[in-house]
Amino acid sequence: MKEKITQASILLFEQKGFSQTSIQDIVDSIGVTKGTFYYYFTSKEQLLMEIHLDYISDLLNRQQSIMENEKLTYQEKLEKVIVLLIADIQDKGPSGRVFFREMRHLVEENVETIDKQRDLFRLNIEQLVANGIQAGEFRPELRADIVAFGVLGMANYSYNWFNPSGEISAEQLSKLFSMILFDGIKKP
Repeated sequence: MKEKITQASILLFEQKGFSQTSIQDIVDSIGVTKGTFYYYFTSKEQLLMEIHLDYISDLLNRQQSIMENEKLTYQEKLEKVIVLLIADIQDKGPSGRVFFREMRHLVEENVETIDKQRDLFRLNIEQLVANGIQAGEFRPELRADIVAFGVLGMANYSYNWFNPSGEISAEQLSKLFSMILFDGIKKP
């Protein structure tokens, strides 16, 4: 039941926003009582925090698997991180949109917790780029921190406009972003 409440909440938060969604809206959408909600969650904010933690923890775990794969080059790892982020829009779009749009409704202590996890994801990308520079796979004049911000900016903003059932697939978008990152847009 907890998962059912969470999934219904994610959809409602995505459609109506956190502030405009009441606990009554949530329980009505799945046909349970407020008592059922409060059995699993102390508040709507606690529910939102759990949604955020689940989302970022899952991303970090999948990113770590990519980072630890010694068979991949640094470029391949970075490409897989881009695929991870874009495929996530296809697979978990509502959760991603709630994650990016509704964080402002968390209490400060919870924002700090989520920010640390988000920073860890970014710092992992930064380390990946730095390792690629050190190994001679990437250009030495690059700044790993700026590249990491660029990758995240490009991929994460896609939550606002990318439609996985539209004219471009998640795989095509990932390849396009990788091409832009590694080859640029200038005609060779």
